Amino acid sequence: MSIDGSLSEETLTMANMAEASNSSKSESYSVLTWEQVSRLNEVLSEPVPIHGRGNFPTLEVRLKDIVQKVRNRLAESDIQVNDIRLNGSTASHVLVKDIGWSYKDLDVIFRVDLPQETEFQVIKKVVLSTLLDFLPEGVNKEKITHMTLKEAYVQKLVKVYTEQDRWSLISLSNNNGRNVELKFVDSIRRQFEFSVDSFQIILDSVLSYYDSEKPMSQHFYPSVTGESMYGDFAVALDHLRNKLIATKRPEEIRGGGLLKYCNLLVRDFRPTDKEEFKALERYMCSRFFIDFPDIGEQQRKLEAYLQSHFVGEEKSKYDYLMILRRVVNESTVCLMGHERRQTLNLISLTAFRVLAEQNVIPDASNVTCYYQPAPYVRDLNFSNYYVASCNQSIPTWLPCN
Repeated sequence: MSIDGSLSEETLTMANMAEASNSSKSESYSVLTWEQVSRLNEVLSEPVPIHGRGNFPTLEVRLKDIVQKVRNRLAESDIQVNDIRLNGSTASHVLVKDIGWSYKDLDVIFRVDLPQETEFQVIKKVVLSTLLDFLPEGVNKEKITHMTLKEAYVQKLVKVYTEQDRWSLISLSNNNGRNVELKFVDSIRRQFEFSVDSFQIILDSVLSYYDSEKPMSQHFYPSVTGESMYGDFAVALDHLRNKLIATKRPEEIRGGGLLKYCNLLVRDFRPTDKEEFKALERYMCSRFFIDFPDIGEQQRKLEAYLQSHFVGEEKSKYDYLMILRRVVNESTVCLMGHERRQTLNLISLTAFRVLAEQNVIPDASNVTCYYQPAPYVRDLNFSNYYVASCNQSIPTWLPCN
């Protein structure tokens, strides 16, 4: 009897654990309202230009069209598509409008099975072949190769194939910073940086609705589900509505989430717990310098981030860089002194260049210059600072001879 009793107790415990797991899983999902579905329909139906390099024409693409064509071609190529999701800032825009940022890249995730690396080549060919469908009439498509299409329209091509991460990214160019990013994911360790960008909207039901060609209205529309990879959907949505910053284990994020964190700060988002984030800032900085240890890599990463995340927001760049400099200055504990100064100098020079591009460099006439001597200067007659006052007018830019 005792054996039977212990088995029953064990079974009951396992059932409780399964119930708790299902409950936790259900908390990460939510069904979208009509207002949210309507915004989703606008995003999927809006024409997006894919700009070609050189003499290649601009392609007018609706997100729903290219997604459906890629999905159908993947099925024809025997690649199983488990579901399709809208991801990142675009998903956040669908859920909450007017939160202080405009969505940039259009991120779509195809959840697929990638047992072998050969599938990556198939996926690339599928996407490039799909681009042919959007070329204007009169173009001789037979003479255009996949390599030519890649050079003309692909901004970025990424492939990751390890035991824990199997995914690829094909980013299609848009000169206004709104690239169409198609990501094909089998497995990935980290799918979000902060709670406010952890949302994924499952598109399968709305894509099927488009196939029916029925008009969408408040009284008749598909049931669409969203998921928060952060965990609790309601909590993450509250963070988004109230512009709060929260994350989990930032040391797992490539780059530590440092650049995105400062981007949120410049848009008036605030940490849920300031004391906790003081400690988390150190983790962010540490992971950033682990992933980008060389000053050249840091410069390339910073410039690429500014270029892709501040299109049409030139005035915010300087404020962003000043916030980034403050965080790096206050929270970096893993670098040698000269390495830290090198990075701070890079940020300062980038900020100065941003001001130059905006023609807001202050007038350099009647400048008072401050010079702090090196620590080894011990001359008692040498004052702490050498002050040189220039009474003559000095132009901001000197002529090039």
